[in-house]
Amino acid sequence: MATTAQLFEEPFDADEYIERLAWRTPGGGSKGGAEAFDPKRLLDEFKCHIEELKQLDEKIQRKVEKLEHQCHREAKEFAHKVQDLQRSNQVAFQHFQELDEHISYVATKVCHLGDQLEGVNTPRQRAVEAQRLMTYFNEFLDGDLRSDVFHNPDKIKEAADIIQKLHLIAQELPFDRFADVKAKIASKYHDLERQLIQEFTAAQRRGEIGRMREVAAVLLHFKGYAHCVDVYIKQCQEGAYMRNDVFEDTAALCQRVNKQVGEVFSSPETVMAKLIQNIFENKLQAHVREKLDETRHSDVEQYLKNLYDLYTRTTALATKLTEFNLGSDKHTFLSKLIKNIFSSYLESYINMEREYLRTRGAMILQRYYDSKNHQKRSLGSGSIQELKERIRQRTNLSLGPSIDTHGETFLSPELVVNLLQETRHAFERCHKLSDPSDLPKNAFSIFLLLVEHLCVEHIDYALEIGLAAIPSSDAKNANLYFLDVVQQANSIFHLFDKQFNDQLMPLISSSPKLAECLHKKKEVIEQMEVKLDTGIDRTLNCMVGQMKHILTEQKKTDFRPEDENNVMIQYTTACSKVCGYVSKQVEHVRKSMDGKNVDTVLAELGVRFHRLIHEHLQQFSYTSMGGMLAICDVAEYRRCAKDFRVPLVLQLFDTLHSLCNLLVVAPDNLKQVCSGEQLTNLDRNLLHAFVQLRVDYRSARLGRHFS
Repeated sequence: MATTAQLFEEPFDADEYIERLAWRTPGGGSKGGAEAFDPKRLLDEFKCHIEELKQLDEKIQRKVEKLEHQCHREAKEFAHKVQDLQRSNQVAFQHFQELDEHISYVATKVCHLGDQLEGVNTPRQRAVEAQRLMTYFNEFLDGDLRSDVFHNPDKIKEAADIIQKLHLIAQELPFDRFADVKAKIASKYHDLERQLIQEFTAAQRRGEIGRMREVAAVLLHFKGYAHCVDVYIKQCQEGAYMRNDVFEDTAALCQRVNKQVGEVFSSPETVMAKLIQNIFENKLQAHVREKLDETRHSDVEQYLKNLYDLYTRTTALATKLTEFNLGSDKHTFLSKLIKNIFSSYLESYINMEREYLRTRGAMILQRYYDSKNHQKRSLGSGSIQELKERIRQRTNLSLGPSIDTHGETFLSPELVVNLLQETRHAFERCHKLSDPSDLPKNAFSIFLLLVEHLCVEHIDYALEIGLAAIPSSDAKNANLYFLDVVQQANSIFHLFDKQFNDQLMPLISSSPKLAECLHKKKEVIEQMEVKLDTGIDRTLNCMVGQMKHILTEQKKTDFRPEDENNVMIQYTTACSKVCGYVSKQVEHVRKSMDGKNVDTVLAELGVRFHRLIHEHLQQFSYTSMGGMLAICDVAEYRRCAKDFRVPLVLQLFDTLHSLCNLLVVAPDNLKQVCSGEQLTNLDRNLLHAFVQLRVDYRSARLGRHFS
């Protein structure tokens, strides 16, 4: 059995168990072993082993039953024990409740007894205190202060408590009978108060925070407590302003004092508020007055800069001070302090700002025109001037004397930058220094000054001068510099528009003044656009007039050569000069315009260019070879028209080129050519007019092809 038990050792494997059992049986091994395999013997061994296993199973089963019986018995015993413990616990809990009730009863009795004792003791203590005060009062009444408490410096705290109470009592006594004693008590009261303040001051100088806290607590019930705070505030500022920057010194002082105030005084927020008020009403106000009063009447520009800088730094300082405990409404408190300092200056700020900008703008303009040795003209206005302007727009008549500006545009980027810079500073000051309710109105008044100086006095004046300097359309070799005026005016107005959006709009965006500003800006733009359009139109007329002058060099023999066999097919000299001139003007327009304006102006110039060439070609008669020369000229004009990059202009010259084919086509093919894609939609009279330009029109009887 022992051997069999060893076979059940963990881990148990049934197959391995059978193998090991067979191996241990003689004759149960493999056939190749030491003994021959004996199946009968192995079977007997298995049967015997099975019997042993049955006996082992019965033995184990009996042991298991015994253990189960023992477990049931112990479980019942444990259950009985738990029931006994529960009953004991319930009894203990009942005892605890009884004890708790007894303790509550005793505690109630003790509290009641304490209340009774306190009710007896409090009047007794009050009587003792009253007796003690009466004793001290008698000493003042006799005029002989014998008690040590009034003479010992170490008992000054106790003496202060006594004298403070006596002082309150003395206030209730009739003056006629106790005038002398009241005076003595008051004298001692003030003497002790003075000693306490001196002690506090000495402790502050020595840096003894604990002693300062003790003395401040005693002085809290004295009338001189406020004086103690004043002394503290005055003394903590000694040596604090050693640098030139009063704002940095103030911030550092408050940062240093804030912690100390919290350790010394029972209400630190009141002391800090009083310190800051003292600094604002004395140090800062004196500093601001000194800085502003010295420049207010002598240098307005510096005054405005100083006002902006001082106000900005003061508000920044106030923002830093909000981190301290100054009471429940510290923002309103600080705002009032700032207003008290700057109110007199802020009331007159916008008037001084406008006056400065008006003077400064006029000076910048005058300095520029003086540098050009130019005396500003008084441009006419009213009905007569308007009538002249209308006549000038609709005709080429020259009304009034012409101006020779020698190519000067009278527009200065430097002047514009100076004006915009001054206005930018004004907007910044206006944003900071104006009352929120007055900000849109003040910003609008600054904007009007910018419009007056920049748009009216400078840009508009330059446009007027430029318009007056545009020569008549029949002038020769005219300097068409108005496009330069256009270019510079556009660049300047972009800067003006940028400042309008970046600096003015945020100040007025949520106010009714926004509509006024936009209306004023629109009005300025429209006035400029009218003059720009007028000037560009006159300039285009001058360009066409210059082309017309060049085309006067065209000879009739150019299209009716005497020897048609020796003519080289090329464009004429007049055509070459016109194309060269047009190319320069196209480039000039591209440099002077921007955006869609380039295409618009070039389209108008191209249409007028085409009309001029069309009318010019109709002034001549053409031989067959002359027609070929005309086609070559138009081809060169069309090549020049490509520089416009305007489809309409190119289409017009394509059509003109097709019309010129009528000058050279065989008479029998005229009808077919007129029905072509380029000419089929044109007016028959126009086609006929071109055919009539042929030298052989009469002889070849070409008119019948249009009948």
